[in-house]
Amino acid sequence: MTGFSVKPLDESTWPDFARLVERHNGVWGGCWCMSFHAEGVVGRSKTAAQNRSEKECRVREGRAHAALVYDGPTCVGWCQFGPPDELPRIKHKRAYLERLTALPDWRITCFFVDRNYRGKGVAAAALKGALRDIARLGGGTVESYPEAVEGRSVAGSFLHNGTVSMFERQGFGRTHRLGKNHWVVTKVVRRPSKKRPPRALGPRFLGRRQPAAGRALPL
Repeated sequence: MTGFSVKPLDESTWPDFARLVERHNGVWGGCWCMSFHAEGVVGRSKTAAQNRSEKECRVREGRAHAALVYDGPTCVGWCQFGPPDELPRIKHKRAYLERLTALPDWRITCFFVDRNYRGKGVAAAALKGALRDIARLGGGTVESYPEAVEGRSVAGSFLHNGTVSMFERQGFGRTHRLGKNHWVVTKVVRRPSKKRPPRALGPRFLGRRQPAAGRALPL
C-alpha cells in the first residue's frame, strides 16, 4: 500500500495518536507507549489512565517523540524515538550495558500498527519518517533493537521493535546480538545540508552594459 503521509507527534497530532491507541484498548494492556519512558508501564500501582495522562503531559511538554503514519486523515501507526534520557528503559538492558561503550544520540524503541494495516508498509513508512525527524532535529548516531525473523514465524503484532531487515534497508548495520533474536543496530544520520544562497553578481559583471533583448552575453 502506498500514499501514506507522516507527521511528528506533538500537541496538534495528539488527538489522532490518542484515537489510534483507544481503538486498541490502550495498546499492550494500557501501555500508551510509556514502556520505555522513565515512568514505566501498567503495574500494580499504575493504571492505563495514568499512563495516558503521563504520555499526554510528555507530548505537550515536548518530552516525547514519534513519527505518526496517516492514511488520509486517520493515524494508523507510529515509530517512537528519542534521546536516551527520554527513553532510558530498554529490554535486555543488562546484556546491553555489558557491551556499551558510548550512548547513542537517539534511540528508536517501538512501533505500533493498526490491526487493519499490518503487512502494508506502515512500519517502514514510520521508520523513514522517524529518520527524517531525527535529521531535522540535528542528526547523530541512531540505535535500535529490532528482531531477526529469518527462518521463523512471528506474528506482526509482536514485532514492536521492528525487524532487522527493515532497518538494514534503511542503512543500519548490526553491532552485536541482544538476547536470542534481537540485535543492536546503528546508523549515523546527517543533518540536512543547507542550500547555498544564489551567488551574487560581481562588480565586473554589474558594471557591464546590459545586452539588448535577444542578444547573447559576450563570453
